[in-house]
Amino acid sequence: MPEYRATILNAEDRFWERFIDLARTNGIKETAIRWHVHRAERYLKAFPGKRLAQHTVDDVTGYLEEAGRLGRLKDWKFVQTVDAIQNLLDTARAPVAEQVDWAFWRDSARALDADHPTVARETLPAVAGKTADQQVSGYVFKRKQNAPSPLDAVRESHHTLLERMIAEIRRRKYSIRTEQAYEAWVCRFILFCDNRDPADLGSGRPRAFLEDLAVRGNVSASTQSQALNALAFFYQQVLGRSLDDMADFVRAKRPKRLPVVLERSEVARLLAGIGGTQHLMAALLYGTGMRLMECVRLRVQDIDFPYHQILVRDGKGQKDRVVPLPAKLEQPLREQLEKVRDLHEQDLVQGFGEVFLPDALAQKWPNAPKEWIWQYVFPSGRLSVDPRSGKMRRHHVHENGLQKAIKAAAERAGIAKRVNCHCLRHSFATHLLESGYDIRTVQELLGHADVSTTMIYTHVLNRGGQGVRSPLDGLL
Repeated sequence: MPEYRATILNAEDRFWERFIDLARTNGIKETAIRWHVHRAERYLKAFPGKRLAQHTVDDVTGYLEEAGRLGRLKDWKFVQTVDAIQNLLDTARAPVAEQVDWAFWRDSARALDADHPTVARETLPAVAGKTADQQVSGYVFKRKQNAPSPLDAVRESHHTLLERMIAEIRRRKYSIRTEQAYEAWVCRFILFCDNRDPADLGSGRPRAFLEDLAVRGNVSASTQSQALNALAFFYQQVLGRSLDDMADFVRAKRPKRLPVVLERSEVARLLAGIGGTQHLMAALLYGTGMRLMECVRLRVQDIDFPYHQILVRDGKGQKDRVVPLPAKLEQPLREQLEKVRDLHEQDLVQGFGEVFLPDALAQKWPNAPKEWIWQYVFPSGRLSVDPRSGKMRRHHVHENGLQKAIKAAAERAGIAKRVNCHCLRHSFATHLLESGYDIRTVQELLGHADVSTTMIYTHVLNRGGQGVRSPLDGLL
């Protein structure tokens, strides 16, 4: 009997030795290995008497969902839990290790930032005075994780002026990306002017700043144009002055860039290298022509199965549009929605189940945040605290996970192009034109305001340098 007990102990020791070796192979630091062992042991204790080879996807996802409901569990600890469980199942060679979408769960650990496009416009809770984030009438300066930069000093000195600009931007319903860009450019301009009050500067200072960007900074034409738009908005809408006399400043040369387009076989290879929920999202990008954020922010009510279409709400320029729902994705989408409904019902039982609603709709319809139709099609795998309202919610997945998955899949597929999420949108438009669809139809599907923007995709249709046959091919 003692010999049998010693054999069991030795087998258990050898298992944990293999676990630790695999953790080291996967790049886990020595100081974190003991915590990986601890989290793996906690997972094992949740299934007493059940062999790892018998574990199912529901066992793993159910455990991670419960862990994701712990508000005190920080993001990096959640990722560590995911890594430890995957390492444990890989060590045991359990079949379920190949069935779980581990990338999705790691992506779910990343909470949305306070300036993320989904939550940045939400009403802030009232606070007394200033907190770690400087809060002025609903305008928040993002908390710095590193040493203060010179731009932080500008924000501190001119926060009232910047607040007025932010108020004007939001009154016009500009996007959060535009708001962030304009605020940053105005801060750089003030820093260029030695932190002086812009109201006291002459009209030559904006011109000098823009010329400095082109000459010394060597920025692209689009970057300089963005800075010009920011300064023009700031001077006209905040300071009440015009910049009409700036037409003669040195402009950066604007190159004509062509979009990166994948051939159909390359798209197939790319999608084949992506698994789980991220495969469905990438297929939607190519199959519908949606932008990245339009895809991750899809709500249940936006999927119209009877009409085989998807309603893209609040796209670029605050425009709604309709895109086709690929027949190949209808069944995967139905299965995805079934998983989301089960997850939502579990959240409601736990006392959660809310999602973010834009444009103060939560004040107009207090029960809407918990309704099924408002839930995200691609929700995060864990609950997290909304960085603005402080409420515990289930946001959509963070877009960075899909971006990394597509880039990694392109490298594995050997595609020698600069592949990203937007590349799939370019490929969607080009392949429609190749199939003979009218350019006006493609314009509507992409949501372009002008057909000249859509015309750029016709460059591929000529086939190899304007359709000309190289004289080299005619040599004997």
